[in-house]
Amino acid sequence: MPRRNRVLRESGSVGTTSLLAAVERSRRSVSPLLDPVQRGNLGQFLTPAPLATFLASMTRCKLDEIRILDPGAGAGALSAAMVESLCHRASPPESIELTAVEVDPIMIGHLRETLAACETLCEERGIRFRSRVVQADFLEAGADSLSGELFSGVDLGRFDCAILNPPYRKIGTASLERQLLRRLGIESTNLYTGFLAIAARLLAPGGEMIAITPRSFCNGPYFEPFRHDLLGKMRFCRMHVFDSRNSAFSDDKVLQENVVFHAVKDRKLRSPVIVSASPSPDAQVIRQREIAHGALVHPDDPHAVIHIVPEPGGASLRRRLGRLGGSLASLRIGVSTGRVVDFRAKALLRAQPEPESAPLIYPVHFKDGFVDWPGTQIRKPNALALGPGSTELLVPTGCYVLTKRFTSKEERRRIVAAVFDGDRVGGPAVAFENHLNYFHRDGAGLPRTLALGLAMFLNSTIIDQYFRQFSGHTQVNASDLRSLPYPSESDLTALGEQVDGILPDQLITDELVGKLVSDD
Repeated sequence: MPRRNRVLRESGSVGTTSLLAAVERSRRSVSPLLDPVQRGNLGQFLTPAPLATFLASMTRCKLDEIRILDPGAGAGALSAAMVESLCHRASPPESIELTAVEVDPIMIGHLRETLAACETLCEERGIRFRSRVVQADFLEAGADSLSGELFSGVDLGRFDCAILNPPYRKIGTASLERQLLRRLGIESTNLYTGFLAIAARLLAPGGEMIAITPRSFCNGPYFEPFRHDLLGKMRFCRMHVFDSRNSAFSDDKVLQENVVFHAVKDRKLRSPVIVSASPSPDAQVIRQREIAHGALVHPDDPHAVIHIVPEPGGASLRRRLGRLGGSLASLRIGVSTGRVVDFRAKALLRAQPEPESAPLIYPVHFKDGFVDWPGTQIRKPNALALGPGSTELLVPTGCYVLTKRFTSKEERRRIVAAVFDGDRVGGPAVAFENHLNYFHRDGAGLPRTLALGLAMFLNSTIIDQYFRQFSGHTQVNASDLRSLPYPSESDLTALGEQVDGILPDQLITDELVGKLVSDD
């Protein structure tokens, strides 16, 4: 610990024109020395200076006296960036009051030095500055402050601006974090959404929130309660994404699709939302457009999915697909997750088919748009033994469309579909592994031509582009597939009738699907 504090002091004196530069030198020195296990437990990734500057540039607060909250402050990069941005305004505020909350004792010394440098800069600019370092778990301190149960002796107060890079870590149903959040009526499966929900509650009316988070909260059932909670209090003013997954935290080799957003605690706000994109936080060229808030989150969408479309062509794509008018419900098609969780069914797994077994299908069985089974060159089991415990893992054989629930960064498309044709495999039943979604009709297979057409539609580039508008991760949930627009059964069947033995290549697939959504 002493060595880490020394790193900050040795990184250079903090001058009034290089406040954030000094914090950045400290971050680069300290970050490699942090315990990886502890970082994982805390979900801790320190904010690089270009990213901190980018976030701070979004603030719109024009008050003479500004109260700022920095939850999970780390070494104070976001605090420094915000203070530096406010100090260099043509009309700076008269006073800044900053509360920085940090749980890691290793970072407290760095944070105090950063805030001392902030005070020096404010003094030179004639701005009154007062700071407070709260060494505590932000969820606990925030929950205590909001509920009035001040066992910790900390009352965080209310704020005009919250700027945060919250920690990212899943939290279990029985965890202390979930219990703290539920005291406030918050359902959250991850630390970062818990931080955002509490920060929103600590904002004064009209207060603003600026944050960088994983994009995963924008869709999916796990984050749906959080989306409704946030949208019940805040209105987005800006949504920004980066072209590459490693742009935001490249030093830490973090491959994560992130979103930067600016939101205001004012549900009556009717100003347009700026949706933008850039190669990196410090890029000179930013692509952007303005949309209505209802185009970002459809008011009649019960799942409150957030659609981030920085390119003008994305709106056209949504309009074209919206004309299809179909849904899985109207097609009488369901989609479910594969029933076999292999580590739970270990006793039933078989490397190769046996007389009393059923085919077991994994994503590795996908080949050229169909299921190639049994796989002789794969390490996964090929069969599920029939017997006690196997019945509930099986579905009747037939023609199913399968999609991978997880895709690698090397794959061109997020949605990768293949057809399981029972006539090719044989047997009365089949088992699908849990890393697959399967499309079915009343729990059984689909008509073959319908299945072929559905697989082509899902494998098209236009569906991949549409899916990327609201999904920021490589996981494809059954709920995501249900939310897609679909052609009619007759159109899907007509697509399937054009399959001759194998699914068409990407170019032909895109041409055929494109005719269904053509503007002509």
